[in-house]
Amino acid sequence: MKSWTKNKQVIRDLFIVIGITDAPQPWFPPEVREIIKGGKVFSGGKRHHEIVAPLLPEGAEWIDITVPLEKVFEKFRSPLPNRGGALVIFASGDPLFFGLANTLRREFPEAEIQVFPTFNSLQMLAHKLVMPYHDMRIVSLTGRPWQEFDRALIERAPKIGVLTDKEHTPAAIAQRMLEYGYTDYTMHVGEHLGNPQEERITSLTLEEAAEKSFAMPNCLVLDGSSVERSRSFGIPESSFALLDGREKMITKMPIRLLTLQALELPKRHVFWDIGACTGSVSIEARLLFPHLHIEAFEIRPECEAIIKENARRFGAPEINVHIGDFCLTPDPSPVGEGRPDAVFIGGHGGKLKEIMAKVCEVLAPGGVIVMNSVVAPKVTTDSQKLWNEVCEELGLRQEPPMRILLDEHHPITILKCKK
Repeated sequence: MKSWTKNKQVIRDLFIVIGITDAPQPWFPPEVREIIKGGKVFSGGKRHHEIVAPLLPEGAEWIDITVPLEKVFEKFRSPLPNRGGALVIFASGDPLFFGLANTLRREFPEAEIQVFPTFNSLQMLAHKLVMPYHDMRIVSLTGRPWQEFDRALIERAPKIGVLTDKEHTPAAIAQRMLEYGYTDYTMHVGEHLGNPQEERITSLTLEEAAEKSFAMPNCLVLDGSSVERSRSFGIPESSFALLDGREKMITKMPIRLLTLQALELPKRHVFWDIGACTGSVSIEARLLFPHLHIEAFEIRPECEAIIKENARRFGAPEINVHIGDFCLTPDPSPVGEGRPDAVFIGGHGGKLKEIMAKVCEVLAPGGVIVMNSVVAPKVTTDSQKLWNEVCEELGLRQEPPMRILLDEHHPITILKCKK
């Protein structure tokens, strides 16, 4: 973009971002009307253009904001001959509330940005419901994954405001909540907020919402003021769906919790569970540390249904399950949200060296690997000795092992190393 002069000072770029609602005849304060009147180049979504077109000066140029945004930003940077002083952009609601102004700050760090906000859609919906919103947990699913929404559910947020899109619709949200057992919420949906002719507010159960379509744009509030907030610390192994009904195949709850402690999960971001079996470690990690991105690897195909059943049973969405031999995975690094910084090896099938070598290729600096070694009469391979050899070969720094004897079970040693 061209520089321009204001009070004899050179400004590299100036974006004026004006928030609007869905009102067909928007009201603007006098200052904003003067900005529009004197503007030459404007931008916004197609819906915004339809709303403000009667207010634009004759000969105004309009840049549609469409995806991919990179092409739009190229136009923003182009030295347009009639640009004059500033680029005036119309955006929905408050442009700093999951809005375009945040993106402009990132893409044009040297630019000057002025914002003239109006109420965002969730504020407008709360006003219509006469619902206090100072304690509302806000989640945007507009072009974003489920991660933060799932986290709000797991943490039992009593009031969740959700920005939707064409994929994350009220029906899709309700279906996800029902699938994972988060049923004690009422859904309030606002459609075309700010437009007197089309605005509609609907309050309904999740079962009703799951079968209903709503006009776009819309947003919603989930009211779970009666939701039970407590959650048990640790899940008994008898509560899980098991592989062939064998309770011995699952990591015992006390060992599971100590293993999660060794993984330092509160400060980790991407957790891999290799040899997940029933998914007990992944599920416990998801519920206790819902900020994590979790990838579960398991070689046995029959375990996929078991892991997913347990995830639904305990309300642990977004555990990504990968079935197959981990050692034969061409390149596991692109999985999920990037390089792991915490890895648990729950089973290795005699391929510990190959698994650890592959993990080390993608493990983030400072990442941790944990494995539990069982000392039992029928175990012919000394897994702790093999662990020690692998750590030395790969240059991994070991931490003191933790030996646990639980009831009548064989002793277990929790092994830990860092990159």
